[in-house]
Amino acid sequence: MKILIIEDEQELAKDMMKFLASEQYLCEWAFDFEEAMDKISAYEYDCILLDLMLPGGDGLSILNELKELNKQDGVIIISAKNSIEDKVKGLKLGADDYLAKPFHQAELAARIESLIRRKHFNSSNIIHHNEIEIDLQAKTVKVQNQFVNITKKEFQLLLFFVGNKNRVLSKSALAEHLSGDFADMFDNHDFVYAHVKNLKRKLKEAGYGDYIKTIYGTGYKWEQ
Repeated sequence: MKILIIEDEQELAKDMMKFLASEQYLCEWAFDFEEAMDKISAYEYDCILLDLMLPGGDGLSILNELKELNKQDGVIIISAKNSIEDKVKGLKLGADDYLAKPFHQAELAARIESLIRRKHFNSSNIIHHNEIEIDLQAKTVKVQNQFVNITKKEFQLLLFFVGNKNRVLSKSALAEHLSGDFADMFDNHDFVYAHVKNLKRKLKEAGYGDYIKTIYGTGYKWEQ
């Protein structure tokens, strides 16, 4: 799962990135309004952590831009401004939640997990797809009730596939999901092929129903 932190307090942003990386999230950081606008225009995120007060602009304008672009990224406002007015404005503009500074990292992680469950998996911690069981909190996968040993990247891929059932996902979209804006630095997407191949092999050996289909010349699709 990919997260964008829009925050001008450098130490706080670094602390959040370190903690969320330990929770197996892929994190990117935007320091100011201009950088944040560039990122939300170019990429998609499972969750955006948004400070309201930024150099060069404000978070409410970013929410407006997300609305104009018809983006579906989940947004949690994180701000020292704790007034009811700011909270109401943000929620009316499309934010999903509001967390006032200072906060505990464990609470932040819980809010992110809750948002992702609501948006992608009908508020459930355990995702069942026929013979597959995915535990979002424990970050484990079972097939036929047997644990499958998969890597962090493979777990991210599996969630991305299951959360986008019956949609064709291009290799560039998968590359962005796995590597964020670093995906633009790769000459090709061979690493995506390697991760998908390994994930398919491990799931197939465990006895899953071969749901990941290759769409030649385009990418892949999880067929329900």
